[in-house]
Amino acid sequence: MKATNLAIYPSLKDRVVFVTGGGTGIGACIVSELCRQGAKVAFVDVKVAESEKLVENVTREFANQPLFIQNDIRDVEALKLAIEKANQHFGNISVLVNNAGDDDRECLENVTQSSWDNSLAINLRPSFFAAQAVLPQMKQNQSGCIINFGSVCWMLRQGGMSAYSASKAALIGLTRDLARDFGQYGIRVNTLVPGWVMTEKQLSHWIDEPTQAWLKQTQCLKNDLVEQDIANMVMFLAADDSAMISAQTLVVDGGLV
Repeated sequence: MKATNLAIYPSLKDRVVFVTGGGTGIGACIVSELCRQGAKVAFVDVKVAESEKLVENVTREFANQPLFIQNDIRDVEALKLAIEKANQHFGNISVLVNNAGDDDRECLENVTQSSWDNSLAINLRPSFFAAQAVLPQMKQNQSGCIINFGSVCWMLRQGGMSAYSASKAALIGLTRDLARDFGQYGIRVNTLVPGWVMTEKQLSHWIDEPTQAWLKQTQCLKNDLVEQDIANMVMFLAADDSAMISAQTLVVDGGLV
């Protein structure tokens, strides 16, 4: 869904933003919208072909080329190097969007220590170490914004994804802790919690007719939740318009929870 009649945030122009998982789905919409706003955007992803296509499309549409860095966020040292590369390319990072995640389901009886650790290595650990890595740059700026992505899954007692749910619940605690530690430097930290967003992956993997019917019945708002709805909140949180919002959990789910 393309942005139409949406706000332009002057404070985002030329602001340096780093996005994890920016190649597809919600992340790709965030990258595209940030470029539309005139921000300088670097993003990491493991999906090379999709990410390169996104760079091509965004550059053509907005004359604003984002920087794609191939990266598996489970490799913390490689993630730190990607953040340093973005800094060298664009300057100090002002906004960090910890969007990347993997919501694969796993039957409770099949969870192993390895699969549990792998889920946390994707869905929780990178958010802390990315924040740690951008801190020196944001301290130099005496300002900054970190947006951690949560999930409604644990709020809904969804089941079938224990490690993912544990990670996303833990991110709210991490956000509040970092907001206290980072606040002295003018850095805001918030959690953005999407509902059931109709991404290509959701539609192909998890959304069937009974689920669609349940969502229509349960959401207060009956429209489908789409990537642009989440990107809109990212723009607001990244811009100066939200200058005194920190340590908060903002849910964008059409009134699902």
